[in-house]
Amino acid sequence: MNALVRSHTGYDMSADRPWGKAVVIGGSYAGLVTARVLADFFTEVVLVERDAVDEDTGVHPGAPQGYHAHAMLAKGGEILERLFPGLREELREAGAPVFDYGEGIDFLLPVGLAPRKRTGVRIQTFTRDELERRLRRKVLALPEVTLMPSTQCTGLTRDPSGRVSAVSCSPQDAEPFELAADLVVDASGRSSSLTDWLGTMGVAVPPKRTVKAKVTYTSMNFDRAEESHPGHPDFYVAYQMLFAPRVPRAGVLLAVERNRWTCSLFGFQDQPPTDDKGYLAFAETLNNPRLAQQIGRRTVQEPTYRYTNVDNQWRPYHSVRQWPDRLIALGDAVCVFNPVYGQGLTVAAMEAELLQGMLARHSASARLDGLAGGFQKKVGRLLLGPWTLSTNSDLMWNPEGQPLAARFAHWYNTRLFHVAVKDAAVWARFVQVVNMVASPAVLFHPSVALKVLSAAVPRRSPRN
Repeated sequence: MNALVRSHTGYDMSADRPWGKAVVIGGSYAGLVTARVLADFFTEVVLVERDAVDEDTGVHPGAPQGYHAHAMLAKGGEILERLFPGLREELREAGAPVFDYGEGIDFLLPVGLAPRKRTGVRIQTFTRDELERRLRRKVLALPEVTLMPSTQCTGLTRDPSGRVSAVSCSPQDAEPFELAADLVVDASGRSSSLTDWLGTMGVAVPPKRTVKAKVTYTSMNFDRAEESHPGHPDFYVAYQMLFAPRVPRAGVLLAVERNRWTCSLFGFQDQPPTDDKGYLAFAETLNNPRLAQQIGRRTVQEPTYRYTNVDNQWRPYHSVRQWPDRLIALGDAVCVFNPVYGQGLTVAAMEAELLQGMLARHSASARLDGLAGGFQKKVGRLLLGPWTLSTNSDLMWNPEGQPLAARFAHWYNTRLFHVAVKDAAVWARFVQVVNMVASPAVLFHPSVALKVLSAAVPRRSPRN
């Protein structure tokens, strides 16, 4: 009988691992977090990445969105800390602050400033570049994990029973080959070719759902005064949210590692400029003055980047009737959200945690059969909440395409915001929902709903 050991994620695992090789297509954030989970269950985990990356790589060409502000919601931070114990403290030592959401954010809602009161929800802010570099180093240090960079995946192979059994690989400087696998994970992001590969295998996939966001992001990093400096601001995040139809310009300013700010300005059907003067001028049009104040004080800045590919997209793999066994997909390869809502990193972490639990249950019998289809169905249920939140808001920009559910959500949220700016308890519940540590149902609890429904809302709400 194999000796049992307890991994630092808390699961009892066989020292010899129940399965052989797992192949992860995509070596960015979702692929790295998934590889960490798989390393507890497979003797070998191969990360296949099309870009030329190594353990010191942060943002790379395959993840151009990495240059922009990223939010790690409280739920995602909790999962990462369980998978990578000590990560939060390492980032804090590098200068990434940890703080209470209510106390550390200067949050301008469409109807006024949110209360600066403790909510009990703690978050940390950092750049995607710093996070991904640290995760890559940790994952590649695991003895089970190997990296295959500069390699394009071009297709899948099925065995006679119909299970996916190999990935076709095309290295940049070598001959193509097939990489056998007991489990294949597509974590290749929004450019995933999986739908086409499934089509060549005769597997029909329902049409992709798309809700256009029509938002452009322009971002830069620049210097931030040390906390001991007399002019240091009293916040770690300054935020003005987009809100249809009257707030088409917005932005976020995040305190990140190494005494820097990351600032992303965004506009609906509008492009924040990339030149210095234009960037500041755009920020000065916002009703939250904190962003322009800090941009105007910068003395050192990094390159400015623009990102326009922000539509919501959902490939409904959970609806595929004959999903191939030994194949799963997660992260942006399944669902892409408008980044303004900060859900992507956290949802990918939740999917990895879901996979971890399912693998642990299947490991008792050492059988992988049936896991893949069940996983995709559960991912579909997991995505429903964040997808609804993101798309209901974006649909309100289209005056002719507003479904009843989106109109109701917009109506309710408008009234909720009027209550939240004056009621710290209601604001705290909203913060819990936004950070995915509480169900949206808490916003409809009688103690909240009665306040919302009786709120006095002016016909034309003030914007600050």
